[in-house]
Amino acid sequence: MASIFGFRSRDPVRDGQTDVARLDRLAKLFEQIAAEIDAEKTGLESRYREEATNAAFLVEAMENGSASDRRSSEVSALTQSILNSERRIAALSRQSGMMRELRHSLDVVFGENAATDLAATVESARQAGVGRG
Repeated sequence: MASIFGFRSRDPVRDGQTDVARLDRLAKLFEQIAAEIDAEKTGLESRYREEATNAAFLVEAMENGSASDRRSSEVSALTQSILNSERRIAALSRQSGMMRELRHSLDVVFGENAATDLAATVESARQAGVGRG
């Protein structure tokens, strides 16, 4: 059986360094995912504008008689694509917002823990007489 007096706790500085490294990895992951979401959304918005423009010109051409009514299936396909793009852009916007919230929550949680841990470390050092001269 191990003696209770043989137990040693880790250095609070080391714990703090571990926490900071963990926070940094998590923050970088959230930022990477947010960048992926933004890149997808930017590309999709560009294609969305192009499809909307093409659909508008095609409908106008059909109304003016310069395009055959047979192209109405093209209008339907463009309309469906536009609707799908709108749904995906909305989903990406929600995901982007969630990433911002998670990143903020990370700052809040680690900020509170860092302040609490610092206060506990200072109190422990004070009680042990560290820094008295």
